Amino acid sequence: MVIQIGTTTLKTKYGVYQEKLFYDGQKEAIALVMGDVTGEDDVLCRVHSSCLFAHAFNSIECDCREQMAVSQQLIQKEGKGIIIWLDQEGKGNGHFALLHSIAHKRKGIPQAEAYEAVGFKKDARDFRSAAEILKELKVHSIQMITNNVNKVETLTQHGILVSGTVPTTL
Repeated sequence: MVIQIGTTTLKTKYGVYQEKLFYDGQKEAIALVMGDVTGEDDVLCRVHSSCLFAHAFNSIECDCREQMAVSQQLIQKEGKGIIIWLDQEGKGNGHFALLHSIAHKRKGIPQAEAYEAVGFKKDARDFRSAAEILKELKVHSIQMITNNVNKVETLTQHGILVSGTVPTTL
């Protein structure tokens, strides 16, 4: 179960959001909310996992930073939406897994398979807290900003109505 433990206004290159900080007893998660989404249908929503390489170090070996920027641009254009930021580095395997798998990725192996090649899960992420946050925000349904159908399936399994997807391309 997640609880909201803080909130503030966050000014970004893509507009003003309300940052809502949630805690599930082990990890924090952040919901960036633009506009009034309570009771709304088809709310644009990006569920985004942390990526130290892209967001902090400006790596060009993944497109995480670009996916976040596209998501914020789409939400800004719509005037409302949600970005849920989860602390799930390396597809939930951690930064250690990312460091050990990068050599395989550089040989052309997809990242998920590179994780498996070094003994980790293809994707160890858990989107349960994202579903709980969406329920706390009282959103009726979302348009998921993603290229990953597994996120849609996982949120649906946790009771979120995903009415469609929007690709992370402009």
